Amino acid sequence: MVLKTAYIERSTPSRYFIKEITMKKRQAFFTGLIFIFFAAALFLKRDLTAVFISESQDIPINTFSQNQEHKFIALTFDDGPHPIYTPELLDGLASRDVKASFFVIGKNIQGNEEIVKRIAEEGHLIGNHTTTHIMLTSKSQENACEEIELTNQKIFEITGMRPAYIRPPFGSWSEQLECIIPMDVILWNIDPLDWKIQNKEQIVSHVVKHAKNGSIILLHDSYKTSVEAALEIIDTLTREGYTFVTAEELLVD
Repeated sequence: MVLKTAYIERSTPSRYFIKEITMKKRQAFFTGLIFIFFAAALFLKRDLTAVFISESQDIPINTFSQNQEHKFIALTFDDGPHPIYTPELLDGLASRDVKASFFVIGKNIQGNEEIVKRIAEEGHLIGNHTTTHIMLTSKSQENACEEIELTNQKIFEITGMRPAYIRPPFGSWSEQLECIIPMDVILWNIDPLDWKIQNKEQIVSHVVKHAKNGSIILLHDSYKTSVEAALEIIDTLTREGYTFVTAEELLVD
């Protein structure tokens, strides 16, 4: 009985001692985690968020920077080049010293090669929008890759550069294609449905209302109203302190 009592008397304080040591270790561990978190935040000096999309709604897909001193935004144009409206747009962009992103359709390149060349020479981003504007996920891998590669080849023959970015029609993309086609997907988060309403005032109003730092605007350079709206959007948002950049600059910088 003496030995048993002695064991209890020795073991009781040791359990409290172990518990105290464990709590101190936990406190030190979490303190270390907090220190590492703040150190990393100071080093990165920015916060990147996840990317997602809604085809018909204005849902944020990317926040380029949380910097409150500068607001960046990207104008992107699908379905070109158009023989009349794309040059008009390029003239307006040049006079405003603004760079944009053009996701071209392969079948529309034929006969408009000089326009594609001009887009590249004036410092705009050229991306792939397939050859015939099909929903890639509705086709076999072989057909989908052919749609993409034919347009890549045409762009390369004109500009000497293979496009690094693709905007899949309807925002429809398959992870399986990522393994075959080494291209980055650029979607959007502001869609005024310019192709549908074809009303300059409504397009401008929608875009200006939903514009935020890091927004990617979807328009089409195959409609006169869209081109006119785009130039008014630039003028309006520039006055509000926005800087227009290419989609690549928005996502990579």
